[in-house]
Amino acid sequence: MPVAYSTDHYGDQKFFGPLQELIGKEKEKGWDEAWKTKLTPWDAGTFQPALQELVESGALDLPRTGRALVPGCGRGYDAVYIAKSLGLDTLGADISAKAVQAAKDYKEAIGGPDNVRFEVTDFFAMDTPAAFDLAYDYTFFIAISPSLRPAWGKQMTKLVKPGGFLITLVFPIEEEYTDAGPPFFVRPEHYAEVLGAGENWEKVWDAVPGKTLDTHVGKERLVVWKRL
Repeated sequence: MPVAYSTDHYGDQKFFGPLQELIGKEKEKGWDEAWKTKLTPWDAGTFQPALQELVESGALDLPRTGRALVPGCGRGYDAVYIAKSLGLDTLGADISAKAVQAAKDYKEAIGGPDNVRFEVTDFFAMDTPAAFDLAYDYTFFIAISPSLRPAWGKQMTKLVKPGGFLITLVFPIEEEYTDAGPPFFVRPEHYAEVLGAGENWEKVWDAVPGKTLDTHVGKERLVVWKRL
């Protein structure tokens, strides 16, 4: 069983307003302040059950050797899970030094594997073409400004090697549009729009997860892309 952190504010909507105000004012520096003040209502305290379900199902021939990238890794739950379950050399990247330290502390607390590391990294500045066999996005896409989504798509296409996979856990899917964020409004098709689906990527999995957190029910979809 994973170590579960105390996340009293997880999913509590009243904490997203202060978070949005902080990020709106401080931009990238606001993420450090959010971690410092424990204003982290996105932190579930464990890895995502939907990711575990996909990996353990064996439904896709996900890579078992090579490198994985988890941008916006936060405390690193999913990065650690990917490293342990798939055996990939996994990089958890985050713009916030406080988040990276929290991830390192988490890894140490659980005796995490040697094949996962955490670095303060600007995803959009990474210049390592075709360096990764797998990338995983959960809440990074919806944490960045929608104006950056085309750049996200171009960067994923650049960083993931042909034949590699991109796992996107789409959350939170809401019915009513709002321009407030983070989290910014998202629909599954928003990923396809910026990835160049059909030209650069093939969709190989698209389903509502059977295993999920209570707060994710009806608001989550798992979509996996294979790099062409």
